[in-house]
Amino acid sequence: MPAYKYTLKDGKTVKWYANFYYTDWTGEKKHACKRGFSTQREAKEYERSFKDQLRKNTDIEFSSLVENYLEDMSHRLKVTTISSKRHMIDTKLIPYFGKLKVCDIDTIAIRKWQNSLMEYEDDNGKPYSQTYLKTINNQMSAIMNYAANHYGLAVNPCRAAGSIGKSKAEEMNIWTKEEFDEVISHEKKSPYKLAFSILFYSGIREGELLALTPEDILPSMQLNICKTFAVVDGEQVTLTPKTNRSKRIVAIPEFLYNEIEEHISKLYGIKKNDRIFMFTKSSLIGEIKTLAAKAGVKQIRVHDLRHSHASMLINMGFDILEISRRLGHESVKTTMDTYGHLYPDKDVKLASRLNEAFGNDVNNDPVTSP
Repeated sequence: MPAYKYTLKDGKTVKWYANFYYTDWTGEKKHACKRGFSTQREAKEYERSFKDQLRKNTDIEFSSLVENYLEDMSHRLKVTTISSKRHMIDTKLIPYFGKLKVCDIDTIAIRKWQNSLMEYEDDNGKPYSQTYLKTINNQMSAIMNYAANHYGLAVNPCRAAGSIGKSKAEEMNIWTKEEFDEVISHEKKSPYKLAFSILFYSGIREGELLALTPEDILPSMQLNICKTFAVVDGEQVTLTPKTNRSKRIVAIPEFLYNEIEEHISKLYGIKKNDRIFMFTKSSLIGEIKTLAAKAGVKQIRVHDLRHSHASMLINMGFDILEISRRLGHESVKTTMDTYGHLYPDKDVKLASRLNEAFGNDVNNDPVTSP
């Protein structure tokens, strides 16, 4: 595994480059060369990692397996999903398993890693949420499944190790209408005040909000949700929605429509396909934290405004199918899995209504033996 050094044009700076041959997946022999390494070790590590990724057996390092996994999945998932996966993998998986060979990652290693996640607390003594633990564990299991399907790994050790976390939160963090009104009364910046109001009263996602343009605000007092905004690797991008069902028309109250129209009228020179909100998700996150602190109301995530909207609709008596369509869920099952716990007394109410409607008739009828 040779590496070679060379001198830059200044005649002083010494760099290293890797120069080698490899056989690609078609069996064809090819040449690779990469310059710019500061040390011989870095150049050799590049060649090792490059060849490692070509191997289709469990002798491959976990970090190389991850690169192959993400490259493969990038053709099947949205760039925002890949970006989220990479962040989680880089921060929660690679530090622990990165240098290990896949064949050396056994059940014991998985359980030690799981234990470290369950014992974690941030500077304020706050642990990972049960749903986040579940998500991290599922990601590790997905990668090991990939190794089992494509690299000859006999058994996914995550299965034998058992799962951690919970798929659904025991309590949903939401704001009531009264709490939202209290929080929003402290907002002095009109664009943010409007943005939070749209999220609370429409239930759309943050990315859908930030992608809104004047032509998406329909005269029928509806929002045309047909795209989403995100920042991927530092670049602002507009993408198609999360799922096909995410493309939808969302009706909004008249007062909110009027506020949106007034906001747009103040944006000098705005074109019909320009974004009406120029901040990003990170700005919304910082702002909602500041507002909650000022109002003395419990902290929630920006995404929890969507949950707050759904909770409000449930309390107003709307049907779960209507709510599912409004939120753009792929199926009613998704809606029930997310918000089913907000219907704890529905059976009681149903029985009460049946009793009101038919109780007297039944009580007045004589009971006859079969």
